[in-house]
Amino acid sequence: MARIEQLIAELERSFREMQERMSDPSVYNDHREAADVGRRLKELEAPYKLSQEWRQTVDDLAAAKSDPELSSMASDLETEAHRLEEALKLSLVKTDPADSKDVIIEVRQGVGGDEAALWAGSIFHMLVKYAERRGFKVEILSGSPSEGGGFKEVTFGIKGEGAFSVFKWEGGTHRVQRVPETESQGRIHTSTATVAVMPEAEEVEVHIDEKDLRIDVYRATGPGGQGVNTTDSAVRITHMPTGVAVAMQDERSQLQNRDKAMRVLRARLFEFERGKQQAALAAQRKAQVGTGERAEKIRTYNFPENRLTDHRIKLTVHRLDQILANGDLDEFTDAIAQEERRRALEEDVV
Repeated sequence: MARIEQLIAELERSFREMQERMSDPSVYNDHREAADVGRRLKELEAPYKLSQEWRQTVDDLAAAKSDPELSSMASDLETEAHRLEEALKLSLVKTDPADSKDVIIEVRQGVGGDEAALWAGSIFHMLVKYAERRGFKVEILSGSPSEGGGFKEVTFGIKGEGAFSVFKWEGGTHRVQRVPETESQGRIHTSTATVAVMPEAEEVEVHIDEKDLRIDVYRATGPGGQGVNTTDSAVRITHMPTGVAVAMQDERSQLQNRDKAMRVLRARLFEFERGKQQAALAAQRKAQVGTGERAEKIRTYNFPENRLTDHRIKLTVHRLDQILANGDLDEFTDAIAQEERRRALEEDVV
């Protein structure tokens, strides 16, 4: 009991402090600080509400135990107090600072040739549908369509509060098992598509020195190598210290392609730094949910059985057709996020 009371006392103190800061004119007039305080206050609202429910339930329990006429309610109140305590602990688990950010997602064909490109296209459409269902805005940044109708690679942005917290679980290798349309013998083929999910970084978060950039311009080309236009509008930006390179050619303006390339470059460099910072921590953590690395197989999509299995949480459902068509991924997102919070809580207790 003492542990939870201490947590609640700290929570209430933080909540009051954020409320006071939010009404401070010096904070209100500083847009960046006001946004940070507002975001923190929003994060604390749900745990604070749970803490007040817990306090009321504990008070009711004490009253029930001391009043013979109310003693029959004690068991139910004890159960409710325990439920609220566990919910409160989970709500106080530290979140990823990048969770509230917009995201940039890169989908690429993996092994499997033309079938892998078609599968990459299916994954892309599934994620776009999921974003739309969640009320996010989708922006296509670049795409390299395959001749068969899929994508060799496609990069797109998703904007909306908490976008990274939703889509970060999609990073990794998505494996499909199905009979390709071109397969005359009816044999099942296995193909893959890889997904990289990166929080979109603000300019102030990633300092890029112009002297560290090599910028090449060239004529954009379409599928098969034919020229898209007659000007050197395509842009390739290479960050020399890290070797990270981004190419954009979808816009007709060189300036627009450069702006898009810089957005993706910032996101890649931001994720690169995040990866270095988290490497030591990740080495100490149990990989129950998975690392999200592109090389890691996170899901298998089996068409003959209409089955989708997420290997990180051992969750299998048999409605693959609905998930791909409608982007109905909430069950997986919620389950993985819940497992991650439980794991973090266990480590915090240890």
